Amino acid sequence: MSGHHAGIVASKARSWWRALQPDPARGEPGDRAALAKLRRCGSVIDVLFEPAAQSLARSCGARGDDELARIALVAGVLAHVRADRSGLRVARQIGPVDATDGATALCKPVRFRRLLDMAEFDDCLRGFRRLVALADAEMNVRDLAESVFLWPRPDGRDSAAADRVRVRWVYEYWNAGEPEGDMPSDQVHDSVEELQS
Repeated sequence: MSGHHAGIVASKARSWWRALQPDPARGEPGDRAALAKLRRCGSVIDVLFEPAAQSLARSCGARGDDELARIALVAGVLAHVRADRSGLRVARQIGPVDATDGATALCKPVRFRRLLDMAEFDDCLRGFRRLVALADAEMNVRDLAESVFLWPRPDGRDSAAADRVRVRWVYEYWNAGEPEGDMPSDQVHDSVEELQS
């Protein structure tokens, strides 16, 4: 799973999300019914059964079960976002205002740590939906879609892309700058632990 491919999926997901959102200023009715159905889905499998999610999967050219599940996860999470905050990365938005005080974070460090540990699709669906709710349903749609697409590590599989997105989130959450290049995955876990302590 490459970051480049995730970026393409994120761009298509953002367009898909915009088409579903009602926009009275432009006279766009959106598709409130599709959004409501996606919001009610309790699992990634439920999301896959929704025509709106299938439409996103087709536009992304989804190949294979894993990619279909990832795109359904993105659809299930984005259905809860009501406004695009494109100027702010998600991890920075939910992180502490003051890097020395985790209590100032929208998403407290303990909850953030639980999110970092989530690997299974349905856990990710619940965790990211909670995150969207914490942010009053306003998030950077493209950044969220790309991160959610790469996040799962089902069945304990290692994924360099999932590790990279987690490291980036930790750095952004704590407003610690940019991670150095591509870290080997054994250093990723050490880096995450070091930044959280």
